[in-house]
Amino acid sequence: MNRIRTGLPIRLSTRVALVGLAALFAAVLTGCGAGQIAQTAVQEPAVNGNRTTINNIALRNVRIQAVQPNDFIQAGRTVELVLVAVNQSPDVADRLVGISSDIGTVTVTGDGRVPASGMLFIGRPDGQNVAPGPLDSNNAAKATVNLVKPISNGLTYNFTFTFEKAGQGSVSVPISAGLAPHEG
Repeated sequence: MNRIRTGLPIRLSTRVALVGLAALFAAVLTGCGAGQIAQTAVQEPAVNGNRTTINNIALRNVRIQAVQPNDFIQAGRTVELVLVAVNQSPDVADRLVGISSDIGTVTVTGDGRVPASGMLFIGRPDGQNVAPGPLDSNNAAKATVNLVKPISNGLTYNFTFTFEKAGQGSVSVPISAGLAPHEG
């Protein structure tokens, strides 16, 4: 009697090899995304200002807050500098010693201390009646710039911040008109 075989016998070593190849294929497919950085992991915050870090002091949302009625904000005007300085040190307080810029003299008034793990709010963001944040571990100050050069939207201007312990650092600062309506 003739036997007709419908399939070839698969040896044990061939089965092991096929299972190994399937496992390798699955590992390769799974590893395609491994080590990749998600797009949302490197997104910048949606704020009008710029940012920089000077040792333990992180400057965030640094901007000149002024409405530009013409082609330029003319020399002789005073504009406000707005930002938040965050002390990332858990145990060392710092103090803002000064701010300088080639577009004008910067005057800082108020308490320039940045408590350990606290913040220093400089300026008052448009639309807020008081400086944001809890008052017990934060300070507020004001910084105005008496312009010696005309400035314009769309450009950035170099400001240098000096802290007692963190040292000195520079950042390019844009102009933000804030929430005030534009007047003719």
